[in-house]
Amino acid sequence: MRKILIASMAAAAFSLTACSEKTQDAASETADSMADDAAATGDAMAEGAADAADATAAAADDAAAATAAAADKAGNAVEGTVNAAGDAAAAAGDKIEAETKKAEANDK
Repeated sequence: MRKILIASMAAAAFSLTACSEKTQDAASETADSMADDAAATGDAMAEGAADAADATAAAADDAAAATAAAADKAGNAVEGTVNAAGDAAAAAGDKIEAETKKAEANDK
């Protein structure tokens, strides 16, 4: 009876050891899987951040180009207005000169 009891206890101990090893293996695999998932998530976040930075830079470039184009158009409009004012002043000067000559001719 004693041999059976010792054999049963040894079998139980061996069973617990085997179960414990399986549990450790499963826990190790789970930890490895979690580490892989965390690394993949970190990579995806880094890629997303890089894409967002690229999009922001592209938008800033577009805004700068649009601002430069608007400034160029505004400069052209101002130049056109100045030219038109100069032409109007020249025409007024010509008319004044013509009227002055008429008045001088009438005075003689």
